[in-house]
Amino acid sequence: MTSEQKTTTAKTGPRTGDFSDSVPLWQQLQAVAQALAEVRGGASATTALDAVPAALRPGVQSLLFHVLRWLGQAEALRRKLAPRNPPPVADALLCTALALGWREAEAPYEMFTLVDQTVEAAKRLPATRPQSAFINACLRRFLREREALVDATAREPMAQWNHPRWWIDRLRQDHPRHWQEILRTNATQAPMTLRVNLRKTTVADYLDRLASQGIEALPLGGQALMLWQARPVQDVPGFAEGWVSVQDAGAQLAAPLLLQELTPPPAGRPLRLLDACAAPGGKTAHLLELAEAEVTALDIDPKRCERIHQNLARLQLQARVVAADARDIDQWWPVNGQRELFDGILLDAPCTASGIVRRHPDVRWLRRESDIGQLAVIQAALLSLLWPLVRPGGRLLYCTCSVFKAEGEQQIQTFLAHNTDAVLRPSPGHLIPRTARKGDAVRDNGHRDLDGFFYALLEKRAD
Repeated sequence: MTSEQKTTTAKTGPRTGDFSDSVPLWQQLQAVAQALAEVRGGASATTALDAVPAALRPGVQSLLFHVLRWLGQAEALRRKLAPRNPPPVADALLCTALALGWREAEAPYEMFTLVDQTVEAAKRLPATRPQSAFINACLRRFLREREALVDATAREPMAQWNHPRWWIDRLRQDHPRHWQEILRTNATQAPMTLRVNLRKTTVADYLDRLASQGIEALPLGGQALMLWQARPVQDVPGFAEGWVSVQDAGAQLAAPLLLQELTPPPAGRPLRLLDACAAPGGKTAHLLELAEAEVTALDIDPKRCERIHQNLARLQLQARVVAADARDIDQWWPVNGQRELFDGILLDAPCTASGIVRRHPDVRWLRRESDIGQLAVIQAALLSLLWPLVRPGGRLLYCTCSVFKAEGEQQIQTFLAHNTDAVLRPSPGHLIPRTARKGDAVRDNGHRDLDGFFYALLEKRAD
């Protein structure tokens, strides 16, 4: 078969999923393998995908995320096929094919097509051309011995759960009743969840608007609803006009939690709120949608602050956006020339992002166990430095998108032990990530689909 014939075969389209068929499969596989090699080298998937040509990017992202979700299984199979590590890009290409094709029922392409196009990708890429025969031999053997090889890896924890072993062990320790549910959820694709802007419309009216256009959606509680079929944001009704924003249901709990029962300020002035670590601005915008408030939004990254400005402009909202490290108090405080205390502070602290793995499947492979302790130090410093900026009777909402207790429950227990003027108000604590399916019963908290988060609402004693 000629190279042109191979390309034509690959372009007949994927068997399942939303993978692009507008370019040759071998070309997509090359880009996926190179992106995977970069992730293994410490780059985020976002950074790796930024280097992919725009025409390739949608298909490559879909394939790369699929590979990252099943990378543990693919690496276990590769070790059976080739005990010695191949060169990095060749190994990434081989693991890409195995991750895409090991589970036949869910493979986006027929395995014979994947093998054929993976070998073609190896031949066309200078970095892998010397290993093309080796890759071909490994994949042909996998075709012959698929069932036996998969059975041989079934009891390896990394192959079974597709997470590093330390991550699995940490979840078993922190969540002995839910660790398997968390890992299974992490293997699923995150849905498209919207936040309805109550300044523009109501949830009921917006659902009616979606229904009139044949778009199915599921209310998740509060202002959250989930589209059963994701679509580009520019195709979401009312997005450009600011009727809705894209935000996970778990993240949407932050603004209402901080604002509920917050003691109103003296007559004549609006609430003074601080959103620390605010980019890309979803929680800042939600605060402004729900309350008349003066909001200061901080983020350490000036480029990410631009995202805050863009999101607020679309929603026709205003906040004081400052590029600064929240720990460097003198850099951004006083506000308006005065050292005025805040009625409420939202501290969305830097964390391992262990609760949003289904949305960012590269996180599990980028993190190291030592990161937990290092990030916990930063979290504790932020809590300690920002707490004095809360007025008596005011509140601080501490949250992380993490399921690890060192970044949540344990962090707050330590803080309360050292700050006797802090009172823990009713809070969700650790939220376990869950994926909704049609026909699911409504859960107790009203949310059937959310990422993993931790929330603790702290009130400063007024006496």
